[in-house]
Amino acid sequence: MTSRRLIIADDLRRQITTGRLGPGDRLPSESALADRYKVSTATLRSALAVLQGEGLVEKIHGKGNFVRRPLRKITYVGGWGTLDPRTAADVDLRVTVRTTALTARGHLTALLKVDDGSPLTEILRLSYEGESPHSLARVYVPRALTPKALGNRSSGAWAEASFAVPDPPPAEVHETVSARLPTSDEASTLRISAALAVLAITRVAADNTGRVIEAALLVFPGDRVDAVFSTHHVIEEGQAHR
Repeated sequence: MTSRRLIIADDLRRQITTGRLGPGDRLPSESALADRYKVSTATLRSALAVLQGEGLVEKIHGKGNFVRRPLRKITYVGGWGTLDPRTAADVDLRVTVRTTALTARGHLTALLKVDDGSPLTEILRLSYEGESPHSLARVYVPRALTPKALGNRSSGAWAEASFAVPDPPPAEVHETVSARLPTSDEASTLRISAALAVLAITRVAADNTGRVIEAALLVFPGDRVDAVFSTHHVIEEGQAHR
């Protein structure tokens, strides 16, 4: 016998796919839906969780449940840590930026190769497509290397550089890519189901002396980004003419 939560999820899914509920529409309150379907609030929330896991519904804290707008994919270009300008322009991302002074602890000491307690700057960048969060970046920079202009620029001015590496470019960029489930904080910030996999990229940039000048922890919901990595092999001139 089909459970009540799946029956409710099927009915709401049908309303969404047929257009009765359109992108951005707010669903009735959870208590109103529970009354309509004659179930407990816990069962109703379980049904909504099914739709959240499918990417059809998103829950916005303090506002309610909404039909999720289809978010277009962007392309993350590995090696230089940038967003493909063609797909980023198509999506028209808006970026908010928050900086925090902190000291290196735990994994940050190993990531940036600094002593415990070393002063750092954390740059939190959250991109949006419309009102929906699209991706999350936590960038850590040794305090002495923090761009002086950072505090003087508006968040919008950082949109194009939201995932860019430092200027001048580093001598080496090392990236680790993994697919995993989001942390509870990431799921809440990105408004995604805890069951939706994210693409997590750890990017470490170093200068020609081996000093780490930036470490970035990037998180993209798995349905919103493609990561592309290209390898260029140097061919000696003599080999090219053989």
